[in-house]
Amino acid sequence: MVFCSRIVKPFVTSFSSASNPLLKVGSTFRKPKTFNHPDLVNYAEVTGDYNPLHFDSDFAKGKGFEDRLVHGMLVASLFPCILASHFPGAVYVSQRLQFKLPVYIGDEVVAEVKALNLRESKKRYLAKFSTKCFRDGSLLVIDGEALVMLPTLEIREGPVRSC
Repeated sequence: MVFCSRIVKPFVTSFSSASNPLLKVGSTFRKPKTFNHPDLVNYAEVTGDYNPLHFDSDFAKGKGFEDRLVHGMLVASLFPCILASHFPGAVYVSQRLQFKLPVYIGDEVVAEVKALNLRESKKRYLAKFSTKCFRDGSLLVIDGEALVMLPTLEIREGPVRSC
């Protein structure tokens, strides 16, 4: 099963329109995504997470939710997708996540990654990013921070694989 299969134009904001923009504090990248049932099936096949909250509407409603939930870690997978798309060779060092609200099948979420701090380290760059996902335009569903080792501060533009 493949999660990333389409070529799309990246969502990037907050940097100059130079031909080779560089990452700077405040640079922000966004990626919208609507998760569907096949996404959940693919994720469950890879992880083994077949929790009935994700696959049984009656079970999820019986536990106080509106309907079936999208796996929180599947939603959070948008963060490394965004970073790897713009910084090939990026290596995750750490990720902190707080799951604030549920995401339901069919909800559009917008993942946002914002550079908070940059420093050079052994001919690479250590970058701290704010990582957030929003539902319904402004509802914060995931809040966190990532620490990522980047090979360069140059932002890759152009077609990238979709998540």
